[in-house]
Amino acid sequence: MQMILLGPPGAGKGTQAKTLAERLKLPHISTGDLLRQNVSSGSELGKLAKDFMNKGALVPDELVTRMLGERINKPDVKGGFILDGYPRNISQAEALDDMLSKKNKEIDFVVYLDTSEPVVIQRLSGRLVCSSCGANFHTTNMPPKVAMVCDNCNGKLYQRSDDNPGTIKKRLQVYLEESSPLIKYYSDRNKLHRLSADGDKDIVLNEIIDLVEKSNDTDKV
Repeated sequence: MQMILLGPPGAGKGTQAKTLAERLKLPHISTGDLLRQNVSSGSELGKLAKDFMNKGALVPDELVTRMLGERINKPDVKGGFILDGYPRNISQAEALDDMLSKKNKEIDFVVYLDTSEPVVIQRLSGRLVCSSCGANFHTTNMPPKVAMVCDNCNGKLYQRSDDNPGTIKKRLQVYLEESSPLIKYYSDRNKLHRLSADGDKDIVLNEIIDLVEKSNDTDKV
């Protein structure tokens, strides 16, 4: 199964994707992780990406797509994957479709994690990020064992400067405007499944798994 998780900042895509990957025994592919891995390994694509990042510019779609193309050619992806952070626009969605069609595959399932503005603000305004490994924590929802210290690598935790209510509202509005064509793209192809992600993460996870299982049962009929 080739699956995508979509949703606004604070929807819990990364958290759900990691746990879902374990439950479904599929590799989790995060474009954020791909970027960090390529940069830290000093790969050709990583060096190109680092040049843009050092200038404070966004890494171009073409580079991210090439990194993704290399990743889905790995042996562990043969049985499918769970993708988060990509695609972000129609151009990326079409590039992904093209990559998969060359392998006689396609995106099977897209889950859109619908999240309300108050929940997004609560989640992001309390988010803590590890300065070393990039792991996420939360001041109340998922606090670290030691205050401001990463459970995974003992790195220092910090709060992003843009994780404040005013900026979060703007980011959410931008996301909703920019993602609208992408949502329509997958909806038109009968791939999209909307799900409220305002609730507890375990409840949301079980609802995603129920959707996947129902979809699989339908495909077998």
